[in-house]
Amino acid sequence: MGLGILKDGKWVSERDQEDSQGKFIRPSTTFRNKITADGSSGFKAEPGRYHLYISWACPWACRTAILRQLKGLTDVISLSVVAAEIAQNSWEFNDESGAIPDTVNNANYLWQIYLKADPNYSGRVTVPVLWDIKEKTIVNNESREIIRMFDTEFNDFAKADVDFYPQDLQKVIDETIDKIYQPINNGVYRAGFATTQSAYDEAVTELFAALDYWEQVLDKQRYLCGDRITEADWCMFTTLFRFDAVYYVHFKCNLRRIVEYPNLWNYLKELYQIPGVKETCNLDHIKRHYYRSHPKVNPTRIVPKGPLIDFDTPHNRDRIPV
Repeated sequence: MGLGILKDGKWVSERDQEDSQGKFIRPSTTFRNKITADGSSGFKAEPGRYHLYISWACPWACRTAILRQLKGLTDVISLSVVAAEIAQNSWEFNDESGAIPDTVNNANYLWQIYLKADPNYSGRVTVPVLWDIKEKTIVNNESREIIRMFDTEFNDFAKADVDFYPQDLQKVIDETIDKIYQPINNGVYRAGFATTQSAYDEAVTELFAALDYWEQVLDKQRYLCGDRITEADWCMFTTLFRFDAVYYVHFKCNLRRIVEYPNLWNYLKELYQIPGVKETCNLDHIKRHYYRSHPKVNPTRIVPKGPLIDFDTPHNRDRIPV
C-alpha cells in the first residue's frame, strides 16, 4: 500500500489508481529476489542479516509479520513499522504509538529505502519490504513471496514444528491463495477505489460471492485447505480482520459483515486467538490509516469510533475435528 510513486528517483505524491473504466489497478511488485537456506540465490538465510519494513495497517504487510511471529523469527529478522497515516511523503517513520523507527537505514520515509536500493527507481513504494543489511539492498517487496521465504528457508533458525506449507498440501495451498486473491484480498480495494458504479458493482458482487463460497467450505472443514492451518489461512485472515472495522464502511463492502457469517466469523476468531497473532493486529493503526489516508474516499478524514468487535469471545471451530 502507498498512494504516491517514485519516477526516476523523484518522489511524486499522487498517482493514477484506476483505468479508463474506473477499475482499481494494482501494479505488480518490483523486487523479486529470493532468500534461500543454502544461499544459492545469492541471498542466504542468516540471523541478523535481514530487516522487515511493515505497516500494522496493511493486510499484505501483516501477513509477513504473522509468519515472522509464528515461525519464531523475531530475533532472527529485525523489524521497523511505519506510522499509521499516509501523507504527502507516503509511509513515514516517526515516534507515534505502534510505530518502530528505522534503525537500519535511519530513513524518515519509506521511499528513501527504495532509493538506497536503486537511486533511479521508478514505481510504487509499498510495504512490506525485506531489506538485506549485508548487501544494502531490497531483496523482495512481494508479500506472498516473503511469507514463503519465512516459512520454508529459515527453518534452521525457526520453530521446527511450525510448517504452514506442508509438502502434501503445497498444490492446494497455492491454488487457494490464487483463488482468494482477486475476489477477496484485492476485491475490497477494487470496490473501495472504484470510480464508476459498474466497476464497484462488479467488485462487490465477486467479493461477496467468494465470501459466500468460503462460508460453505468452512461449514465442512476447519481451515481453507483442510484440517491444518496453512499460508492460505493467513492470507485470508488479514483481510477478514479488517473487514467489519474498515472495508464494510470505508470501502462500501456493506452487503454483510463478517460477524454475520457464522463460519467465517468463528474461523476468524480462532486464528486471532492463536498465541502471537494478536500482537500483529492493531485496529487503531488500521482505522487511522484507512480513514485518514484516503481523502478521495473519506474527504472529512473522520475516524469512526466503532464498531465494537470482540475477537476474544469463544469460537466454535472445534466442532470440526482436526
